[in-house]
Amino acid sequence: MTLPPYQVSAFNTAKASENKIHDDATAQRFGFKGGLVGGVHVYAYMSHMPVLKWGREWLERGTGEAKFGKPVYEGDIAEITAVEDANGMEIAVNSGGVLCAIGRAGMPAGPVPAPLLSDFVALAPRANRVAADEKSIAVGDWLGMNPLTVTPAYQTQDIGDTRETLGLYLNEGIVHPGTVLRCCNWALTHNVILPAWMHMGSSVQNLGLARVGDTLNVRARVTKNYEHKGHKWVEIDALVVANEATPVARVTHIAIYRPRQLAEAA
Repeated sequence: MTLPPYQVSAFNTAKASENKIHDDATAQRFGFKGGLVGGVHVYAYMSHMPVLKWGREWLERGTGEAKFGKPVYEGDIAEITAVEDANGMEIAVNSGGVLCAIGRAGMPAGPVPAPLLSDFVALAPRANRVAADEKSIAVGDWLGMNPLTVTPAYQTQDIGDTRETLGLYLNEGIVHPGTVLRCCNWALTHNVILPAWMHMGSSVQNLGLARVGDTLNVRARVTKNYEHKGHKWVEIDALVVANEATPVARVTHIAIYRPRQLAEAA
């Protein structure tokens, strides 16, 4: 079964951020048309489909996966399509006639046990950030973030930025999965300096709801740091936690932390 396509006018919220891959001038020097819409936002667009299908249950225990291959640009229409199969659904994002992202979503038959909080080290972010490299984000390092308290104003802004049309987030005060995933970005950016970097993919196991008023944090361990095709890559195993008590999602988060264009320009 194919679900009706979902279209979003993509919005780049990070033009002024430290990550210059979202800045038009820098992105164009890297060979892109303009600043990239963040991967967490593209994942947020994709999450519309499983929530449309399974509702809040997917947010409580469903799975999601996204791999970002080509950029989505601000103002372009991102069309999200989903085809159901025996194991859930295949999801694709097309924009400007280009396949930009692929992914999957699934719905386990029963409850999913959450990992033990004690298995994940809780740390404050580093007081002094240094440039990201093999030593500053070494395999085995634990990372935290500056906690985020989701206020009603933040929630309203976030849902607007994501262009989300499903009402349950504002009606029920549920934090959007794109916001949950952004905590995994912060596990990196709150600890090391990343002048221009790209979120390349994530695999998500939802574990519970976060709500307006909750304070989100992340406990993340670096699992890989390697070079591939001239790019420097990092992977983390992250547990997003609400109020330091409730696991919300476990995520394998993958990024290019130093694109080869930076090395070539050095």
